[in-house]
Amino acid sequence: MSEIPADDIPALLLRTLPECAEFIAEKYEMPAEAAVRTEAVAVDLYGLLAECLTTPVLMPQLESDAPDPELLARCWDFVERLTAHSLESVRGAAYFEVLEQLLNADGLVEAAWPYMKERTRARTLTMLDFYGVHLPGIDRR
Repeated sequence: MSEIPADDIPALLLRTLPECAEFIAEKYEMPAEAAVRTEAVAVDLYGLLAECLTTPVLMPQLESDAPDPELLARCWDFVERLTAHSLESVRGAAYFEVLEQLLNADGLVEAAWPYMKERTRARTLTMLDFYGVHLPGIDRR
């Protein structure tokens, strides 16, 4: 899988997760398809991830008693592409606005773990170590 240019990440989010469209449209006050092609959205990767993916789509799925496995797989495929990106700004956005947010509620890391890919899992383990969080069955302590 080739690396996507950072400016194309908003469009990739919309293509991968059309469930984010209404949140993108609301945040940027224009149709999602138009918003993801603007420079303003491309430079707002942190806000885009937090307000259009993590809070409204990903976390509710992880908190659900009946999550959609296909939707969660697409979410983590997208996050994996970000965690593998060559730009620290892109990796940082995934770390702070997706992975770190999972610590805000009990059980979200555990719920996400089966869907995470290799790099995302490695980044999550680093995060857990950094914060001194021990999760049985996930971290190595």
